[in-house]
Amino acid sequence: MASGMESPETAHGASHKAGRVPTRLRLARLGVLLIFFVNGATFASLVPRYPEIIERLHVSNTLWGLALGIGPIGGIALGWLAAPLMRRYRSRNVAALAQIASSGALVILALAGSIEWVFVAMFAMSAFDAVTDTSMNYHGLRVQRLYRRSIFNSFHGWWCIGAVVGGFLGSAAAGAAMAVPTQTYVTVGVLLCCVVASWAMMLPGEDREQVAGTEVATGRAWLRPRTLAVLVGLGLLGALAGGIELGGSAWSPLYMTDQFAATPFVAGLGFVALMVFETLGRLTGDVLVDRLGLVRTVVWGAVVCLAGMALALAVPTPVTALIGFGASGWGIATMIPNAMNAADGLPGVPAGVGLTITTWVMRVGFVLFPIVIGALGDAVSLRLALLVIPLSAVLIMALSPLLRPRPAPQAAATG
Repeated sequence: MASGMESPETAHGASHKAGRVPTRLRLARLGVLLIFFVNGATFASLVPRYPEIIERLHVSNTLWGLALGIGPIGGIALGWLAAPLMRRYRSRNVAALAQIASSGALVILALAGSIEWVFVAMFAMSAFDAVTDTSMNYHGLRVQRLYRRSIFNSFHGWWCIGAVVGGFLGSAAAGAAMAVPTQTYVTVGVLLCCVVASWAMMLPGEDREQVAGTEVATGRAWLRPRTLAVLVGLGLLGALAGGIELGGSAWSPLYMTDQFAATPFVAGLGFVALMVFETLGRLTGDVLVDRLGLVRTVVWGAVVCLAGMALALAVPTPVTALIGFGASGWGIATMIPNAMNAADGLPGVPAGVGLTITTWVMRVGFVLFPIVIGALGDAVSLRLALLVIPLSAVLIMALSPLLRPRPAPQAAATG
């Protein structure tokens, strides 16, 4: 899944109308857009085929939820390597090679003969995805600095477009009764060609600027307990938002199949609805933040998510389910970036430390969320298990005051 964000100062303070953009820089922007697209499409392409894989392997919802939860553990384990790898091999190379490895792991998932191989595939896919995520975001920020105006949100918008396209094509393949391995071979082949094209267009040479996270690795950072609590709270907010996305995307095909006996194509549309509206939310998010501010944007997003999923679960029909998943996607669209911005701008926190703590908490949440839904789905029903989504929206509203700007401390301890 795409998670890095630039600081507000980079996004707005240095943004201004630039003159004619050199062709090389335009190509670099296209290269970054393309790798974001590939990153979004990779995971999404097989989500609509999950019911078939589960049926083939004869696994329970609990085991499948555990398999989905294994993925973020891979991200936690390998994600810390992104900064040193970029320092040595440059962000362009790291992003491309890690994405090739992540996309290639789809083959392991498609051919899995047991749930253990699903664990391996999910771990590998997410581990390499975490490295790609950091390095492609870093390269995108490098391109933005050269553009001298804000273009960063467009990258994340194209991640969502990639997820929508991947999910839709997966649904279409399922509807056409294409074998899962056949679909995967075609998908991986196309994605790898896109990665090579992206690599060729991105900026070569030194990244020049210091890789984010260096200060964390080499310097000392003493945080007040209250500051640490705020960072953990922001991470929890982001984890809940990401959990809603994971819960809606990963479990919507199974919910549509179990609850309504939907065809494979219709079952995949729940995921597509979520990603389409998340894309719209990200493309319009900057305007909403400018008008409403961080807190009200997140609160209104949580309200939309709560109302949509409450309707979907209270009045279960295929149409209300699609409305609920779509409302969830739009509602959570800006939450993770807003949490990252707030963490990065927290006064008295050394550069990179706030983001490191907050995103680590998010990834821990990503591990737990699918497991909880899977366990509840086995214990009661998947419909009742999805109540976790509106309940998470309520918790997000409770945590939203943490997004408010905080004044700098009057006196900072040194030493």
